[in-house]
Amino acid sequence: MNHYRYTFRGATSLAIVAIMGSTSAGAQSRPIPHPVVPPAGFRQAIEAGTRTARGEPGPSYWQQWTDYRLRARLLPESKRVEGSAQIVHHNHAPMPLPVLALHLHQNVHAEGAVRNRSVEVTGGVELSRVSSAGVDLREMSLQQSSGAGYEVDGTTLYVRLPSPVFPGDSVTLETDWSFTVPQAGMGRMGWSRDNLFFVAHWYPQIAVLDDVDGWQVDPYLGNAEFYAGYGSYELTVEAPAGWVVMGSGELMNRDEVLPTHVLQRLATAETSDRTVHVLTEADVRSNQATLPGTEGILTWRFQADTLRDVAFSATRASLWDAARTPVGDRDHDGTTDYVRVDAFYRASAPRWVQTTRYAQHAIDFLSRFTGIAYPWPHMSVVEGAGIIGGGMEFPMMTLIGDYNQSTDSALYYVTAHELAHMWVPMIVGIDERRRAWMDEGTTTFNENQARGEFYPGPNHHQADREQYVQFARTGLEGELMRWTDYHYSDAARGVASYSKPATILVALRALLGEDTFARGYQQYLADWAYKHPKPWDFFNTMATAAGRDLDWFWRTWYYETWHLDQAVSKVMETDSGTKIWVDDLGLAPMPVRLTITMVDGRQIREEIPVEEWLRGAWTVEVTVRTPSPVARVEIDAEGVFPDSDRRNNVWTAN
Repeated sequence: MNHYRYTFRGATSLAIVAIMGSTSAGAQSRPIPHPVVPPAGFRQAIEAGTRTARGEPGPSYWQQWTDYRLRARLLPESKRVEGSAQIVHHNHAPMPLPVLALHLHQNVHAEGAVRNRSVEVTGGVELSRVSSAGVDLREMSLQQSSGAGYEVDGTTLYVRLPSPVFPGDSVTLETDWSFTVPQAGMGRMGWSRDNLFFVAHWYPQIAVLDDVDGWQVDPYLGNAEFYAGYGSYELTVEAPAGWVVMGSGELMNRDEVLPTHVLQRLATAETSDRTVHVLTEADVRSNQATLPGTEGILTWRFQADTLRDVAFSATRASLWDAARTPVGDRDHDGTTDYVRVDAFYRASAPRWVQTTRYAQHAIDFLSRFTGIAYPWPHMSVVEGAGIIGGGMEFPMMTLIGDYNQSTDSALYYVTAHELAHMWVPMIVGIDERRRAWMDEGTTTFNENQARGEFYPGPNHHQADREQYVQFARTGLEGELMRWTDYHYSDAARGVASYSKPATILVALRALLGEDTFARGYQQYLADWAYKHPKPWDFFNTMATAAGRDLDWFWRTWYYETWHLDQAVSKVMETDSGTKIWVDDLGLAPMPVRLTITMVDGRQIREEIPVEEWLRGAWTVEVTVRTPSPVARVEIDAEGVFPDSDRRNNVWTAN
């Protein structure tokens, strides 16, 4: 039992006389959230100075860098891609690397591949050449053989180098490969109606080697998404004339592939706040979308720096709308900077006429909300009905369904969500393969913030809170910190990836206050831009901003599946004042935000601190002296905490 005096704010004649927490005799002991202990690799990173206990990258932080020169040849008739690459990997790690690991994500489509979702079997990647330093390597078992060579293990390619690449040095790999493009590959790429391709996860990509986990080579099984390092890209795409190609990066040779009238409209769009129709139905019907090419082939060249991936689309039937949108003072010269947003969509997707406007708002808002200006030259939104129903993100590119059977607002929601991914994980390079909540939960929170400005009025966080709470009541949820591919069910994975972490960010903001939360949140994003944060970096950054220990919060909401259920169990008028009993019927400790309304209409608001529950109490007794009788008591009237049963949050006088 605890007893101390506490004063309400907001009414000078009103005061809480006492707060008393108690545990009934013989009652079960309340579980108290114990401190968060990061894994050994993270603790060692702090000791080595690559990370800090405050949440920032340390003075010795390092990460790898790769320069890619990629060439793709698209063969629409056979649904094939032929690729070649020169990959220069720079070793910034403090140890030599005798072996490099690369992802071959298309191998999830190979016969007999291990996967956790149904996919088309198209054969996967056919490697025809792997070389290092100009020496062709042989395929071999790295476990049984010595010498330089390579081995394919599921979705991972291991290359044993002729000699290790030492710290500060680089090594060059060259590869040739091909694959059949799945019609709906992994739900994230493919082709549609013989007039659209969206090609992604298509080249051998260096796996991440980081200071906490070493080589992160978890196999790609189809559900959990991606973890990628940063680098520079030169991307060349060969496609038949008439197919308009857009890719991650800046189109470097637009005058070699686009006719004059399209170039003029594109230039107009880049200085226009209103949508410009860069490609119209008339252009598509008359085959005037591109130049004729050489022997019917065009070569599209893109270039980008500090990206974690590249993808491209090719279409011979899509309209192309574009406009500019502000992103703030990106280069700090005192003037507003702009980027181009594109919408590529077929006439069969009429809702998409608004997509440029949706993308304009989302990029503008998210640049302001995150504190990080959108950094790249364009953001292209591609309609891909027949490939995807929802949406999937790639640097500067996103693939989204037609939403013909939905609503205009739903198309805005998905557009804002996929564009919010440009900040996480494209700028803040988290490990989606293991921690989907760091990606999808953060992005869902950011999406809901954008929705609130575009469609003011409703609480756009409420649907996610209700989805999480309903699932929590089933007792089937899994911990947020569980690795993404190892959740108990698809439903558990979805809630733990999207709705619950988004809801918990709302609760954290309410706990810390708007200003403190925004300061910590933007600091986390800025500190880890183009780097690889782990969950404990986020925890530490927010605790540093708050200036207090938040381990009880992280343990409760990220490591456990405890739920929140605070209840007003009884209210009684006594000679000493109005006594209010609050029970905690769940296991998740949180402050109690009370709104007390008197008969004369006046209200007072105050909170019972979380420390009452952290001391082991199940019930807290509050005594209030007021000049007018109490008519109503409500817990969390603002609806910012994920209480699992709000029916017991309110008491009213008879």
